[in-house]
Amino acid sequence: MVIRGLSKKYSIAKTKLKHTTLTDAIGHRIKHPFERVERDEFWALRGINLTINEGDVVGVIGRNGAGKSTLLKVMSQITEPTEGEIELYGRVGSLLEVGTGFHPELTGRENIFLNGAILGMSKREVAASFDQIVDFAGVEKFLETPVKRYSSGMYVRLAFAVAAHLSTEILIVDEVLAVGDAEFQRKCLGKMKDVAGGGRTVLFVSHNMAAVRTLCQKAVFMQQGTASDLLGVEEAISRYSESFDAATDPAQVADIHSRPGSGEFRFVAVKATTPSFAPHETKTIEFGLQNFRPLINRMFVQANIFDADNNVVINCDSRLFEQWFDPHQDHIEC
Repeated sequence: MVIRGLSKKYSIAKTKLKHTTLTDAIGHRIKHPFERVERDEFWALRGINLTINEGDVVGVIGRNGAGKSTLLKVMSQITEPTEGEIELYGRVGSLLEVGTGFHPELTGRENIFLNGAILGMSKREVAASFDQIVDFAGVEKFLETPVKRYSSGMYVRLAFAVAAHLSTEILIVDEVLAVGDAEFQRKCLGKMKDVAGGGRTVLFVSHNMAAVRTLCQKAVFMQQGTASDLLGVEEAISRYSESFDAATDPAQVADIHSRPGSGEFRFVAVKATTPSFAPHETKTIEFGLQNFRPLINRMFVQANIFDADNNVVINCDSRLFEQWFDPHQDHIEC
């Protein structure tokens, strides 16, 4: 895959349309035939150049709104670029959103063959992978049911199974690990490893850095519609982590009232002063303080850090290190 000067522009209306019905809209257009809606230009992608070789397993990471999904839609030929070009060497199988490429009125069986036909595969080619697709997705009992009646979990299992098992040279997956249970996520990672081991090219968008480390050989960091060159995975993750630290102020918690405690002592801000959460790396957190009880002469700090699933990953208590703090200062680090 070769990408040259790729850009994608969208037009956004400046003013909210006042019409609530089609009749109102038609009437307004008749009365004001020459009125034009003012629009702003929004560049979702700007000047991207990349070369991804056969067999590369590439993570695409960045904050929300960085342009990751738009880039993958252009790569999948769902959206046309405004500028630039992409050269694709091989067929592309993609899983971008739950149910993308499925017809809701067709059964699971019919959608499997429909997706194969869209990719230019013969019925015989699809049939050769059919049993593997059904077994992986675990939807054998529902094959003759229209997919509009599937749960979101069934939908995404079948969609991933179709994308991963059909014989495409390029597999593009956008946040599949955000849906489904832990067992399904494990199966997805395992299958993508098998796909990559078979020499196919894989592009994987995720906010799960552990999954990116496990699966990918290289990574691209995206920010505000631009993309880095191909980087080592750790360098890309470091840039991703630093983007949060550079773009955000300390979290202001002074106005949050739904907190336990007497209110005599409050944390009013919290900030991670080191940019990344790389394994085995010391992490420093700064707390802003406000003391409403000046007679207190020392204090300890206990902090928990949770992951995206609300699991405690770090529990720190300064008393374990015999570390006490002066409560009269306006901030502390631990």
